[in-house]
Amino acid sequence: MHIPLRPLALAGLLLGLCPAVHAQGADAYPTRPVRILVAFPPGGPIDLTARIMGEKLSEYWKHPVVVENRPGASGVIAAEAAMQAPADGYTLLFSVIHHTVLPSLKSKLPYDIEKDFTHISLAATYPIILVVGLSRPYRSVKDLIDAAARQPGELAYGHSGYGGGAHLAGELFGMQAGVDLRNVPYKGNGPALADVIGGHIPLMFSDAPTALPQVTAGKVRALAISTPRRSELLPDVPTFVEAGLPDYKPDSWGGVSVRAGTPQPVVDKLNADVVRALKDSGVRARLLKIGAEPQPMSAIRYTEMIHTEIAKWGEVVRKANIQIE
Repeated sequence: MHIPLRPLALAGLLLGLCPAVHAQGADAYPTRPVRILVAFPPGGPIDLTARIMGEKLSEYWKHPVVVENRPGASGVIAAEAAMQAPADGYTLLFSVIHHTVLPSLKSKLPYDIEKDFTHISLAATYPIILVVGLSRPYRSVKDLIDAAARQPGELAYGHSGYGGGAHLAGELFGMQAGVDLRNVPYKGNGPALADVIGGHIPLMFSDAPTALPQVTAGKVRALAISTPRRSELLPDVPTFVEAGLPDYKPDSWGGVSVRAGTPQPVVDKLNADVVRALKDSGVRARLLKIGAEPQPMSAIRYTEMIHTEIAKWGEVVRKANIQIE
C-alpha cells in the first residue's frame, strides 16, 4: 500500500540526507580551479612560495591552482577580496605576517583576520638575517650591541617602510637588546640592502630571500639569523639564541587561510594536502633555494600562531609608538 509522505516528513527526510550529500561534495573537492590570492607583486618570496606550493597542489587535485596577485595596503586588498569570496574553499588567501601586524596599526579594517578566516597551515618562514656592511667593524651581535650602547640613537638600520617586517624586527631587537637604534625607511628591502652594501648605512634586519644572495656572494657580513637552531641556509652563521637573545623571534612568514564558514571536510582536506605538498622533497628543495623554510602544521596550531603573532606585534607597535594612519 502506498502511503504518501506528509510535507513535514518529506522535509525531514531531505534534511537528513543533506550531510551525506554535503560530505560527498567535500570528498570530491576540488572539482574546478582553485585560486590563491597573494598580497604582493609577482617575483617576491611570498609570491614564489605560493606558486611552488600551488604547482604541487595542482598535481594532486588534477585542477589548476592559479596565483592571483592583489598587492596594496599591506595585505588589506588581498584579505578583503578573499573575505568577499564564497566560503567554499576555491579562494585561498596566502596570509602573511602583515595580517597580524595591521590590527595594531589600523583602527578600522574591512575584515577581522581571526573571526573572518579559518587558518589552514603555515607554509614557510623567512628568517631574519642581521647583516652589516663589510666596511663596518662589527664581527658579532655583541660588537653591534656594545657600539649601539655607546651611541644611543645614532646607529642606523634600513628597512622597507614603517610597520613592515624589517622595521619591526629592528624595533624588537632594540627592545630585547636594550639599545636605541635609528630606523631609516626605504621603498623596499632591496634599496635598503643596496645602501648597506654601498656603506651608506651600517646595517639591516633583512628577510633571508633578500639577504641570502648578497651574503653568499660576500657583499655583506651576516652576524646572526633568527632560526631557533643553525639554519641549513647559512650553517656557519650563529643564531640570535647563540648571540644571547633567546626570545628574539622576528621571522617573516606566510601560510594558507580561507574564508570562515568553509565546510570542515574541505578545511581538513586543504590542510592534509598543503602539509603533504610542503613535505615533498622537491618542494622543500625549491623553497630552501629562495630562502624560505617550509613549516607545515595543523590548522589548530596555525590558528594559535596567528593569535600569538597579533599579540606579539601589538606590544611592539605600542612600545615603539609606531603610527601609520
